[in-house]
Amino acid sequence: MRGAAGTALLAAAAGLLLACLAIPVVALILEAPLTEVPSLLGDEQVREALRVTLVTNTLANAIVLVLGTPTAWLLATRSFRGRSLLVTLVELPLVLPPAVAGIALLAAFGAGGLLGDPLAERGIVLPFSQWAVVIAVAFVSSPFYVRQAITAFESVDPVLRDVARTLGASRGLTWWRIVLPLALPGLVAGWVLAFARGLGEFGATIIFAGNVAGKTQTLTLAVYDQLEADFDVALAIGVLLIATSAVILVSYKVLLGWRSS
Repeated sequence: MRGAAGTALLAAAAGLLLACLAIPVVALILEAPLTEVPSLLGDEQVREALRVTLVTNTLANAIVLVLGTPTAWLLATRSFRGRSLLVTLVELPLVLPPAVAGIALLAAFGAGGLLGDPLAERGIVLPFSQWAVVIAVAFVSSPFYVRQAITAFESVDPVLRDVARTLGASRGLTWWRIVLPLALPGLVAGWVLAFARGLGEFGATIIFAGNVAGKTQTLTLAVYDQLEADFDVALAIGVLLIATSAVILVSYKVLLGWRSS
């Protein structure tokens, strides 16, 4: 009885949790006018929000990959004083409230901020521009890639690198021909997580970049904007984001399975 009772209790807890997670998603899909979703997504404001989302997320992800990969390689393969502090700094945006991240970006790059005035003197004004969206997305999403990339690089057996070096391969060739292929599934999985986080970014973006249609309004900001203007459009965007998130999640799980094999 004790075993059966324990199993029943666990099943009840799991059922309640799964219901809490599933009901809102199912409700959104059921309430959305699915037959009208294509036409609703054809709305001019939605198309502009989609364009801004694709442009800014592409740029942000490029920045994350270009800067995050060498950073992860350094932190994965080097031991030095202050390494733990650097890892903590990389992970800090994971636990920052989104609003605080936006305020921090304003404090750094806004008028009167740490770098805002020097940049403005050179004609560079970042807040409330598309570059502000790019910076906000990169800021909140980069830890997801860098953490996964560190793990991916650490999983590569250093003996393989040493063998390649003894056979005459240069450090660069060893990295490209040995390290990168072995770490690639983990790197791609990290990139998928970073992309998903950037796609859903809201708080830091609306504070640092604003919510200007056709300029800084992403899909998540468009949902907020359409809640009062046209709830059906907000539901249609929600369906699109749910479908995209599901594809991203499945891709991540497939990549993890590929990495394990």
